Amino acid sequence: MNLKDRARQLKIDIPTLFIALKDKETPFTAKILAGIVVVYALSPVDLIPDFIPVLGYLDDLIILPALIAMTVKLIPSDIMKRCREKAEGSLKAKKNWLYAIPFVLVWIVILLYILHAIFS
Repeated sequence: MNLKDRARQLKIDIPTLFIALKDKETPFTAKILAGIVVVYALSPVDLIPDFIPVLGYLDDLIILPALIAMTVKLIPSDIMKRCREKAEGSLKAKKNWLYAIPFVLVWIVILLYILHAIFS
């Protein structure tokens, strides 16, 4: 599997884990790890900030796929298959940009706080 295929798989696995997180049959430990993965993937804050050359992107290339792989191993294959089918269907559906609003608001608040600190 080349890098492009892995990136495509990540694009499917994150929504799959979000769906598995809400599934009643998903084991509790998998739900906890899936929640961590989804929050980390969607969070604008990284363990290593992206502005640090090379290291900033390594956490996205190593930590996130490793967390996803661990979570997928904890979810039974039949549940994972069902959730992956739902995720693929939702990716084909119209994208809803409303989910980005909380993250945009967080960044606006941070920016306003920085500007306030600079100009005060």
